[in-house]
Formats: sequence, structure tokens, C-alpha cells
Amino acid sequence: MKKVLILSGSPRKGGNSDILCDEFARGAKEAGHEVEKIRVTEKKIAPCTGCYFCQKSGGRCALNDDMGELLQKIIDCDTLVLSSPVYFYSICAQLKAVIDRTVARWTEIANKELYYIATAAEEDRDTLDTTLACFHGFARCIDGYEERGTLYGKGVYELGAVQNRPELVQIAYEMGQSV
Repeated sequence: MKKVLILSGSPRKGGNSDILCDEFARGAKEAGHEVEKIRVTEKKIAPCTGCYFCQKSGGRCALNDDMGELLQKIIDCDTLVLSSPVYFYSICAQLKAVIDRTVARWTEIANKELYYIATAAEEDRDTLDTTLACFHGFARCIDGYEERGTLYGKGVYELGAVQNRPELVQIAYEMGQSV
């Protein structure tokens, strides 16, 4: 049994990437894994200020918010799912703040299986390039990472539109089962 942590960056509860996270979670749970999904927008996580207090304090951040608890969960999981809607060809600010704040203890984040879920209104494949580059950039900072799967949820804009794309929902579910 693996510990699966899903970070849903969607600011819209029931948004397209959030729905795909739920399907991934369903598949992973049915495969017998321990799964936790966190909607990062529901957490109080300030952006990194670059003060490097964490470097002088054994990884403790100068900012007192929910990131300390979340960072421990990231460190402790076996499988990490990063999910974001595409905003101006990149990841959403909520998830970017989480990634940036891992700097406090980033060397402790190791040996992770990584999955990516990104959704966009546009159909063009290159719409997701910069979003995925952000995910890949974070992965490259993790010792022993393995990128296991990517779901490109293109052509979904309205809240819940992904439910009209059963092939995307099925891929998310199957990715979860593959953990």
C-alpha cells in the first residue's frame, strides 16, 4: 500500500482538474492505496518571500501558515499528484505557491512517483507545455523521482465540463489504479 497525496490546484471546487483528481483518487483507493486529496486553495499558504529563514532554522519557515503541515505530507507520501488548470499557459498561483514553499525542506522530498493532471479550455497541445514545464522543473529538484503519468485535459472550460468527456474521466481513474 502506498501513500498517495493529490494536490488539487483548482480554485473552483468541482472544477475540471478537481474532478479529475477525484477520479484519480477513486482509482487509487480501489487499488488499495491510502489516498489524501488536498485542495490547496482551501489552505492558508502565502507565497515564498525568499528570506531564507528556513536555511538558518532547520527547515522551519518564517511564515506561520498551513504550509508546514502540507510540506510534511509531501515528504511522507510515496506518490504525489500535481494538478492545475492552465492559467495563461502556466500553473495556477495557488499550486505555484506550494511548490515554491517546498524550498524550506526540498532536500527531504525524495523517491516520489509523480503524476500530473492539467486542464485547459483550448484544444492545442502546446497549451499545456508551460504548465508541464513547471511540473517537470519541480520534479527535477527531487532526488529519485519517477514521472509515471500525465493527463492532458484539453477543451474543457465551463465548471464541470470534463464530465462530458468520459475518456478524460476514465484516464484519470485508470492512472489512479495504476499506482
